[in-house]
Amino acid sequence: MTTPMSTMKWLIRRELWEHKGAFFWAPLVVAAVIVLLFGGGFLYAIIANPSFHMQVSGEQVMTVNGLPPAVLAKLATAAASSYLVITAPLFFVLPVVVFFYCMAALYDDRRDRSILFWKSLPMSDAQTVLSKVATALLVAPLATIAIGIAASLILLVIGLLGGAIKGINLIAPVLANVDFYLAPVYLISFLPLYILWALPTVGWLLLVSSWAKSRVFLWAVGAPLVALAILAWFDFLAGRFAGVSMNVKWFGEEIVARVLLGVFPGIWFGEVNGEALAQQQQAGLDGPLLLGTSYATLLTPGVWIAAAAGCAMIYGAIRLRRWRDEG
Repeated sequence: MTTPMSTMKWLIRRELWEHKGAFFWAPLVVAAVIVLLFGGGFLYAIIANPSFHMQVSGEQVMTVNGLPPAVLAKLATAAASSYLVITAPLFFVLPVVVFFYCMAALYDDRRDRSILFWKSLPMSDAQTVLSKVATALLVAPLATIAIGIAASLILLVIGLLGGAIKGINLIAPVLANVDFYLAPVYLISFLPLYILWALPTVGWLLLVSSWAKSRVFLWAVGAPLVALAILAWFDFLAGRFAGVSMNVKWFGEEIVARVLLGVFPGIWFGEVNGEALAQQQQAGLDGPLLLGTSYATLLTPGVWIAAAAGCAMIYGAIRLRRWRDEG
């Protein structure tokens, strides 16, 4: 028996099969490069330098074969709480993948006429569009997080073993630190926040993808930027001749940035006092502090209004898909 949930699972599997290169191979390749660069570089440093040396003007003045317990404790805390940070480049791949996936998600079906085949199947336009939303906002981030955690653990193991070989054994204190186990939980806890912030961008891109007959990128990116440029020009003229300001900065930050940049992980830190946050950080990353500061951005109504607008645009994309089937 076919249920709406089973249909949704089948549709998401279809999206993953058709875009496995973007959702899996791209982050896997980036993760492999990170592991090779950082892990290989660290191993080379261990082999080339059996102990820490301090040199002044080319002359060796000190050799360090160990560290004080207090320093070891700080290093262990930093390693246990921050080991996921080293795979941060992976999360620059995610917005690129999600952005271009959403932009082409509905347009490609119309361009190659495959929309006629998919519409002949017993599934609604809402199920099809929502499966693409779920793939962009849930499946793609979870795949990136899983690959990032795996790569981070590999690098952490290399680092801990290398440190132990050099006389700086952090294995036991890192494994005994609760942050080592909670760090992946903290990372996954950012996902609901990411979904809310990314909704306006995903909604906008799907709306354009379902509407544009050609040149989707120009419509998706060019239209907001041209609107911003025109508004800035009118603001210049109004300020020059009438002394009136049209608050172009608000339009750029609340409209253009939200519809184009919402899929970037951590974009909400733009609304956080970075200096105050940095002063509160101790050795390593404070996961609860970062989570609390990040979720505090939800107290601003702009986030919810933008998310509601994103949902409205997704609804618009569903309605448009019903009527547009031309190539």
